[in-house]
Amino acid sequence: MAATRIEMETKDGVAWITLDGPETRNALDARASEALIAACDRIDADPEVGAAVITGTGRAFCSGADTDVLASLRSARADEGYDGLDVLYAGFRRFAGLRVPTVAAVNGAAVGAGLNLALAADLRVMAQDALLVSGFAAVGIHPGGGHLHLLGRAAGSTAAAAMGVFARRVRGAEAVGLGLAWAAVPAVDLHPTVRELIAHLAADPELARALKADLRLTVLDGTAWERSVEIERARQMWSLTRRNSDKSLQNGDNPLQSRES
Repeated sequence: MAATRIEMETKDGVAWITLDGPETRNALDARASEALIAACDRIDADPEVGAAVITGTGRAFCSGADTDVLASLRSARADEGYDGLDVLYAGFRRFAGLRVPTVAAVNGAAVGAGLNLALAADLRVMAQDALLVSGFAAVGIHPGGGHLHLLGRAAGSTAAAAMGVFARRVRGAEAVGLGLAWAAVPAVDLHPTVRELIAHLAADPELARALKADLRLTVLDGTAWERSVEIERARQMWSLTRRNSDKSLQNGDNPLQSRES
């Protein structure tokens, strides 16, 4: 099965990152995570870039962790399992650390680690029919990558519990009402809406980077996220090695990929 490619185009002060893996609905694996890190490094090194946008191709934004990655963790030693999780999560954590303001243009389902990626952006704009799915607890897997913290940071403890613990799905306007997204628009208006939001940042990259630095220092609690990652990693590894998790991963199924319904 083809892996997700990370495409990046820089134009008029904006870096557009696209997850392109139609066969896996833009699932994340180690190679995609490493490519995302490399793209972020290039963005930070280019003083002409004032904003970054991440989106997906097809009907999905990002369907979560790649099946082979999850399956390989079932029988791994604890240290190897932790390393595997860390590699997978390194991509969206690096995206969160970009020196420029970021927007997730959520064109379709954002599931599990894919939802983490969307939540790592400073702002989310969704297509009206796009779906946000925690995707972990419903299939017997503990969330990872600081998932519950990211949900709570964006929308508060009630939304974090509803999605991360009680496995509720959220779509379009409901996500806006909860604070998970800034706007939900028709799919054809998604990219134009994002372009309008970031036009002033693209025109003044120096100010954009100063604003992002202050946002990280005053609003975004990186220490709390790091603590959440450490708390979740052991519990997620434990949950992945249980017998019912083995069943959920058999026959090439990815429990973190949504049916988009």
